[in-house]
Amino acid sequence: MRKHHASSPARHTGTPTRPTGAPANRPAYRHGRHELGQNFLTDQVTITAVVDLVARTRGPIVEIGPGDGALTLPLQELGRRLTGIEIDGRRAARLERRTNHSTTIVTADFLRYETPSTPHVLVGNLPFHETTPMLRRILRAPAWTDAVLLVQWEVARRRAGVGGATLMTAQWWPWYEFTLARRVPAAAFRPRPNVDGGLMTVTRRDRPLVDRADRKRYQDRVHRVFTGPGRGLAQVVAAACPDLPRRTVARWLGRHGLGPTRLPKDLTARQWADLYALGAGVRRR
Repeated sequence: MRKHHASSPARHTGTPTRPTGAPANRPAYRHGRHELGQNFLTDQVTITAVVDLVARTRGPIVEIGPGDGALTLPLQELGRRLTGIEIDGRRAARLERRTNHSTTIVTADFLRYETPSTPHVLVGNLPFHETTPMLRRILRAPAWTDAVLLVQWEVARRRAGVGGATLMTAQWWPWYEFTLARRVPAAAFRPRPNVDGGLMTVTRRDRPLVDRADRKRYQDRVHRVFTGPGRGLAQVVAAACPDLPRRTVARWLGRHGLGPTRLPKDLTARQWADLYALGAGVRRR
């Protein structure tokens, strides 16, 4: 098996096999052509850094948007099964001719693609204008153990909680660890983007801080706290979580050494999990 097209899906057996939703000739990427919004990685130092991070993981590799193979070809040298999900059929065909028999190139839109149900590693230089929907797609996908992703610098920093966490990071922290690996200069891409890139890793926790069954309730609570009114955590949590007695909230703040004027973005993954566990009937790990 060397290549799959969206119009002719293959059997789903652990290697990614088929897209879901609309066919590949109707991509979810909504912006102008400009190479489907992609800035291609050309810097060898960054390519080596990505491959080194993937080398620390185990299992089959799924590459998001391999393009011309800047990462694909060196990733092959790791000697693991590799699948590239490429939305551009012409690029997919060209790349397929350059890869070996352990690599499969699939013509599909990753945003509509059914990922494997068995453990695997994700890697990709994500189109900058599609970073948020792609991250949401990745975080909701099952089975993958590690992700090595190249995104905008500011996105990488915020996802890793540098300078304060984002709502998205806080909502997914109990199940994933986000780590900032390095800054990637804009000159490392062609065409050159207006901003630098950031290399980050996402690792699925072996022991989640909150039970997966509580995800919706946990994320709802985080959203209410993150967007709630007030000048600090004491006021914000009181307004966003009226079910929690003020004394309980005060003890939680004290237990974690949090002043009443600290903000939701300042909380760590464990502090969020502990705040959620204050509610009745939850399952925390």
